[in-house]
Amino acid sequence: MDFIYLEGRHAVLEAIRSEMNINYIMLAEGFHLPEIVKLAQERNIRIKKVSRVKMDHSSKTGRHQGTIAVISEFKYIDSEQMIVSARNKGRHPFLILTDKVTDPHNLGAIIRSAECFGADGVIIPRHRSAAINETVFRASAGSVAHMPIAQATNLVNEIEKLKKAGLWVVCADVDGEDVARVDLNMPVALIVGSEGAGVSRLVKEKCDFVVRIPVVGRLDSLNVSVAAGILMYLIGRVNAR
Repeated sequence: MDFIYLEGRHAVLEAIRSEMNINYIMLAEGFHLPEIVKLAQERNIRIKKVSRVKMDHSSKTGRHQGTIAVISEFKYIDSEQMIVSARNKGRHPFLILTDKVTDPHNLGAIIRSAECFGADGVIIPRHRSAAINETVFRASAGSVAHMPIAQATNLVNEIEKLKKAGLWVVCADVDGEDVARVDLNMPVALIVGSEGAGVSRLVKEKCDFVVRIPVVGRLDSLNVSVAAGILMYLIGRVNAR
């Protein structure tokens, strides 16, 4: 089993607050972390005190700040739960799907924007995608702990399922229509693709709308996490009700 090591005070605190299934928390000798100790004790999470040498050896980033939370596995949920949760709150469901986003830093940044702009969940492919790991968690600034995330075995089939649930599927592509001309006040599943290849052809063909963000610079495209953040802001602003 591959363990996930969440390193640093902020990451560990967010993991505890979100009630993630933490196996135990490592604390290095010589570090005073009373808030982490207090919250861990309240949740009955085991604390292991280790030497600084042991902590340095266990750290994969070298930036542990004296603490690491060890998780046996990340628990993905079903996208249906995301839709039900949104509708129970009396608003349109708003989901984010990624297509071949293999850079964990980009995936983490997308999840961070999704949490900031009120998305109800993020869906990633089971294959040909970055998985939830330490790098994604750190890049998301801890947002992974608060954002429902699902894995789809087949993205095309997942899109069909979302359509049957009443969502409109929108993908971002440089050849799409200006996003400002599209009324996005509806249940939306936004798809963003890899920075190199974009959204795959089969996925794009299943979309109801293809939109682009107009740019005036010499480059015709944005980093995928930046583009995703802009689109999430626009959708989230008109979609909340």
